[in-house]
Amino acid sequence: MELPNLILFDDPTIRGNLMPFTFTRPVSEIRIGILTITEKWELLLKQKASFLTVHYLSEKYPLQQKEHNLYINGSVLPDASLVEALGTLKSGEWLTSGNTIIAQAGHAFLSAPSASTKKREYTQPYLQIKNLWDIFTLNGRAIEADFKYITRGRSSQPADPTNQVIGAENIFIEPGAKVKCSVLNAETGCIFIGKDAEVMEGSLLRGPLALCEHATVKMGAKIYGATTIGPAVKAGGEINNSVFLGFCNKAHDGFIGNSVIGEWCNIGADSNNSNLKNNYAPVKLWHYPSRSFIDTGLQFCGLFMGDHSKCGINTMFNTGTVVGFSCNIFGAGFPRTFIPSFSWGGPAGFVRYQLDKAMETAERMMARRGLHLSAVDIAIWKHIYEQQTLDL
Repeated sequence: MELPNLILFDDPTIRGNLMPFTFTRPVSEIRIGILTITEKWELLLKQKASFLTVHYLSEKYPLQQKEHNLYINGSVLPDASLVEALGTLKSGEWLTSGNTIIAQAGHAFLSAPSASTKKREYTQPYLQIKNLWDIFTLNGRAIEADFKYITRGRSSQPADPTNQVIGAENIFIEPGAKVKCSVLNAETGCIFIGKDAEVMEGSLLRGPLALCEHATVKMGAKIYGATTIGPAVKAGGEINNSVFLGFCNKAHDGFIGNSVIGEWCNIGADSNNSNLKNNYAPVKLWHYPSRSFIDTGLQFCGLFMGDHSKCGINTMFNTGTVVGFSCNIFGAGFPRTFIPSFSWGGPAGFVRYQLDKAMETAERMMARRGLHLSAVDIAIWKHIYEQQTLDL
C-alpha cells in the first residue's frame, strides 16, 4: 500500500512562540538532538517531507500535496509509538492530545475540525517544542532518541588510541571524523561524532552530545551535555546544555550555556552569557506574540540568538536575552535583554541596521563556506526587514 504523502505543518501559536528562529524556517526545520525535526520524521517514515508554512517562506519550503496526505504538527518529535498510531490513521481522522493537533489525514488540511471530523486521542507521552527554552531543555532526550535510530544496526569507527574514552559503547563516530588527544565521557549520555567532523587536541567532551557533520571543536574546548553542535559549526571555549543550529562560529574562549544559537551567527572572542540570575529567581524571556516578557519558570536560561546575528569581542549577555534576526552587537557593558531584528549597536543604544549592509555582511560570511544568498533568501530577508520594527 502506498504511504500517505508527508507534510509538516506549522502550528501558528507555536510558530510565534519560537521566534526569532521561525523568522527564517518552518518549525520542523529547527534542530534539536542530532537531527532537525524534519529529518527525524523523514528517517522514521522513510519518505521526504514538504511544508505547510507561512506564505513568505513557501517558495524556499514548498508544499507538495497529493490525493492522500498525512499532515503532522512540525513541533512534535517522532517516536516509535507515535509512528505506530499514525500508521492506523484513516482519511478524515485527526490524532490529538488535549488541545494539540498532532496529525490529520486527508486531501486538504483543516485548521479547525468539521462536522465529519473524527478525532482520536493520543494518550502516550511525547516530546514537543512549544517554547524557545524547550529546545535546550529537551535536547538531551532528543539526542538519545536520534542516536538510537541513526546507529541501529551500524558499527562506529574505532576511537583513536590517543583519546581517553569512558563509556565507549555509548560513543558513535561516523566515517571521516577526526578525534585525537581528547577526553570523551559517555557515562552521562551518548556522544555522536558526525561525518567529517573534527575534535582537536585537548578537548573535553561530556555526553549527551551531538557533533554534526563538518563541525569542528577547537583545541582545549570544554563541552558539557546536553549540547548539539550543528553542521559546520566551529565551537570553542566552554559550552553547556546549548544548541547551535548550524554554520556559526563560537571558536574562542568564553561561555555559552542554556542557550540556542541560530545559523550563520558569530560569537566574538571572550563573549559570555549569564544563565543564572544573581538572586536565583526564575528567568523572564521576551515573547514575540505578546510583545512582553514572560516567566519561563527556569532558574537556568541563557541566550537565544536569531540567524545571521553577530557580537563583537567581550560581549556580555544578561540572563534570558533574546536577539532577533541579523543584529550586530558590540560595546562594553550588558545590552538590553531583548534586541529586535536588524539592530546595530550595544549598551550605549541601537540604530537600524541597513538591509543592504546586513546582507553584504551575510554574503561575506557565507562565501567563506562556498555559499551565498539566493534570490529566494533575499526575498525572505526583505520581508523580515519590512515586518520587524526597531524598538529603540
